[in-house]
Amino acid sequence: MVFCNVLNLWKNATMTHATLPLEGIRILDFTRVLAGPLSTALLADLGAEVIKIEPPQGDDYRAIGPMQNGESALFTVMNRNKKSVVLDLKSPEAVALVHAMAAHADVVVENFRPGVAERLGIGAATLQGINPKLVVVSVSGFGQTGPLAHRPAYDIIVQAMSGLMEATGEPDGAPTLVGEAVSDVVAGLFASWATLAALLQVQRTGQGQHVDVAMFDTTLSFLATSMARYLFTGKPARRVGNRHPLSAPFGVYRAQDGHFALAVLNKKLFDALAGAMAQPELASDPRFATDETRSEAEPALRQAIEAWAGTLPVAQVVALLDGAGVPAAPIWNIAQALESPQAVARELLRPVHDERLPGLRLPTQPVRFGGAAPNRAERAPALGEHTDELLMALAGCGIGKLAELRAAGVFGPTHSIT
Repeated sequence: MVFCNVLNLWKNATMTHATLPLEGIRILDFTRVLAGPLSTALLADLGAEVIKIEPPQGDDYRAIGPMQNGESALFTVMNRNKKSVVLDLKSPEAVALVHAMAAHADVVVENFRPGVAERLGIGAATLQGINPKLVVVSVSGFGQTGPLAHRPAYDIIVQAMSGLMEATGEPDGAPTLVGEAVSDVVAGLFASWATLAALLQVQRTGQGQHVDVAMFDTTLSFLATSMARYLFTGKPARRVGNRHPLSAPFGVYRAQDGHFALAVLNKKLFDALAGAMAQPELASDPRFATDETRSEAEPALRQAIEAWAGTLPVAQVVALLDGAGVPAAPIWNIAQALESPQAVARELLRPVHDERLPGLRLPTQPVRFGGAAPNRAERAPALGEHTDELLMALAGCGIGKLAELRAAGVFGPTHSIT
């Protein structure tokens, strides 16, 4: 058992002069890979002190490319604004250090399989026994209860089982994986706001709680329109490709030099589209009189639109439609979106100093707060970069004690504390 005097040097000072919404909130982050680290990154963006507790080999994402100068892009983005402490949680002394730090934390976030945190000695009941105000957030594939709770989950597994893949793709094609790890990302978003809701309840009641976030549950909630249609019709969503299930024209259409997106969801917009195309006869064609008839006549409508747009470049098509008040857009890749004047004006990327990665830019929390400082954007930590600093500050460990802990293998067999 490690006996370390617990110090809490800076929390009270930051509370009185907070310039970011979450300054003064301390989070112990045991998560790895995507859903959990994203949730804590969003909180760190807003000023929370996030202490990432890593095993001696580090978060798995440190070794997953793309890589630059030995640094992982995925790890760098998902672990911005954090500090890193290395602890081998198989060591009783490491667990005792976690207990010492938890006594002065506001939140613990973990994404172990259900039951693992308890076996390690850092489960919610244990930590809340030390700190009754502690919020413990558990992020997992299927939650802490239910017949699938024990199963591991990756994004594709949850997309497959939630109905998302079955509803995505062309009508005559195979169920299709969405082109982003949406189940991980959505779970991270839900976990971040759930953390804030639990902290508000702590302010009212003085009692912490265990928050259970499941990728399966959050992905189902994400399927808001599919769920609504099923609850009223009893029918699952069907694959319609880029089309709208109930209206037309809605989807992706071909122009002279590429494709554009078009969204017409009522007769007023359809009449405006016909005017922009200089084909007013379309507005009076009975085949196109209502959403239902336009949807039934979608092939003919598509042929007319692409015959017109096929003689024009995408930029001109979009300009004409935009001028007529018809929702339309070019189809950008991620580079075009991030480097667009709109993204630049909104400061969605921030330049960040990192000697390991010259010219680094990082995303930050996309929500702006009028009464707070700009969201934080700082580099991701090196493995174990803050181990000495934080064990001294939060667990009262002096240099001698740190040497003892190193010799005992608390930081792993080969890890050298920085």
